[in-house]
Amino acid sequence: MYGKAINILLVDDDAVDVMTVQRAFKKSQVKNPLYVASNGLEALEMLRPSHKSIPPSRRLVLLDLNMPKMNGIEFLKELRQDPNIHQTPVIVLTTSDREQDRLEAYNLNVAGYIVKPVTFAQVVEVMSALDRFWTMCEFPK
Repeated sequence: MYGKAINILLVDDDAVDVMTVQRAFKKSQVKNPLYVASNGLEALEMLRPSHKSIPPSRRLVLLDLNMPKMNGIEFLKELRQDPNIHQTPVIVLTTSDREQDRLEAYNLNVAGYIVKPVTFAQVVEVMSALDRFWTMCEFPK
């Protein structure tokens, strides 16, 4: 339904990339709440029912693949095996343009795979396009 907030979890260990996405949200006037996890383990904890800061519905994950502790592919495997959160939509946003990473991610049911843009203007363009797209999507309850 249009106009409802989407709770976005950005999973990325690079502080500069996190700040860039935050700035791009502001520049493109994305009003959805943005939560941040620095690795897959932290992200899983934030998505699980025991965590209170992220509302349990209308969630979307923006996922980097190259992270310490638990990388993006390991995160996706765990996410898809957890019956409480396995339907959470995930869009990969990573520097990896490896075909193997794309195949693994799509095999784990990601909603999209985007190689991180190089310039800030491109990041703003991507975030704006994603915002238009995800505000039209229906999310599992």
